Amino acid sequence: MLKIMLVRHGETDWNRIKRVQGGSSDTPLNDIGREQAKGLAAMLAGEKIRAVYSSPLRRALATAEEIARLHNIGVGISPALREIEAGELEGILSADLGKRFSDYLFDGDKMVKIPGGEALSDVQQRSWDFIKSLSGEYDECTLVLVSHYFVILSVICRVLDVPLLHVNRFRMDTGSLSIITLDGDALWLQVFNDTGYMTDELRRACSSYPRSL
Repeated sequence: MLKIMLVRHGETDWNRIKRVQGGSSDTPLNDIGREQAKGLAAMLAGEKIRAVYSSPLRRALATAEEIARLHNIGVGISPALREIEAGELEGILSADLGKRFSDYLFDGDKMVKIPGGEALSDVQQRSWDFIKSLSGEYDECTLVLVSHYFVILSVICRVLDVPLLHVNRFRMDTGSLSIITLDGDALWLQVFNDTGYMTDELRRACSSYPRSL
């Protein structure tokens, strides 16, 4: 059985001000994000982690490096873990979108591409193909994948066999941990959006602003 820990990167300033932060925005962690990365690393220090993989974007890579450092392993980089390409919406404040970002992913019940960007189904396909490739390479071990909001949620939808149309029914915090397991064709979601490592002070700092992409 393969255990995969899905980590959402720590907070950035763009998360804090609710600016669309897709695959073409290489934003760094802010102070809170760095504290989240250290907290995640400490929480996972006792795990027997075989490998750590990350999106190439700095916010994910810095989070991954904190985790990998305590296990004396390197970080593999995969573009398959990159956040959804937000196209013409990249960098726009959520307040200026006129509707939720995720509403741009669908036209009624039909999935569509973001103007100049990707469709969520494309994100799910590339991320799931990567996970399947890992399942062919690793067995009976624990891996960590550090990625982004829509990448992780699309994977979880795949595991639960939930249509992507319902992605809005999930909410996932920065610096959170979710865990899936793969055993042949059997899939499980074991943990979702765990932020139990956070101190009260860090939790208050993170909850003082609305969540965003």
